[in-house]
Amino acid sequence: MASTSDIRKGLCIRYNNDIYKIIEFLHVKPGKGPAFVRTKLKSVTTGKVVDNTFSAGHKIEDVRVETHKFQYLYTDGEFYHFMNTEDYTQIRLLEAALDSPNLLKEGEVVTILINTEDNLPLSVEMPATVVLEVTATEPGVKGNTATNATKPATVETGAEVNVPLFINEGDKIKVETEKGTYKERIKE
Repeated sequence: MASTSDIRKGLCIRYNNDIYKIIEFLHVKPGKGPAFVRTKLKSVTTGKVVDNTFSAGHKIEDVRVETHKFQYLYTDGEFYHFMNTEDYTQIRLLEAALDSPNLLKEGEVVTILINTEDNLPLSVEMPATVVLEVTATEPGVKGNTATNATKPATVETGAEVNVPLFINEGDKIKVETEKGTYKERIKE
């Protein structure tokens, strides 16, 4: 058993007969009244995100998890297939277990949380940033750079990312996986 003081991003807890992963939290100490923790929880079985408020000192049942490195192999529409980088065993997960499947390219190494009680995978943690190649974008208009103007670009995984006007097709860009936003251009 843990308490609200142990809440951190990525912690898996048992709540409402399901296992949830904490994706956001905020400790709040109002001027009057007791302190509380406002959380955003993502179900590892359905992918549904719920908001919940725990009062300070509330006991929560944490789920013991192990992390393992897996390499993304391919998707067959419904399932995403991964291979353990240590023992080469393969697992498949539903799209709901992934935070941002549209930014996942073949060969990418991710961290998978595995429940130690039943050895079932809970969720996939993407690296903080991924490098993707721009496959389609409109050419930038010269002289239109006085403001931070952006344009949509399609990357090799099929995801659409807003990029600055100077990005062209064939450029490699770094994308922040948590928000799906452009970070920087990668020079070869």
